Amino acid sequence: MRSQSYGAVAYKQTNYLTADPVKLIIMCYEKAIERLKSAKEYYQNGQYEAKAKAIQKAQDIISELNMALNFEKGGEIARNLDMLYKYMSKQIVGADINRDLSSLDEIIWMLEELNSAWKEISANGQRPLQSSTPILNATLNGESRQQNSTYLRTWSV
Repeated sequence: MRSQSYGAVAYKQTNYLTADPVKLIIMCYEKAIERLKSAKEYYQNGQYEAKAKAIQKAQDIISELNMALNFEKGGEIARNLDMLYKYMSKQIVGADINRDLSSLDEIIWMLEELNSAWKEISANGQRPLQSSTPILNATLNGESRQQNSTYLRTWSV
């Protein structure tokens, strides 16, 4: 059983390390959404320690997405996402302190909308850097990608 668990973790790690930047962004959104939904469930079940861990992981993911923004190439879109990510982080903290699950629903909705947009970019074979319009450029450079990929591996463990 332990070797199966190790194999699953190794598969996920490889998936994160070999993902193209757009897929990596999508994985980040999906994992943040999953963690916030789990936090709500944990709160409703009185599992406060698990709720706190889920919220912290969602916060970490949003922080990593924000740090990955390229303001030079992403222009106004990157600046808007920066403000949006900061807003999300503030709302998550407020929701946790005030025990306001509806605020978490708002953040989940926002992340789902962003995720949907990135999936559309991916499905159309577009790359943010190849666009003629200033599409968000949250792509990661080689060094940051390795750093973030290492960090991403811990989310599934």
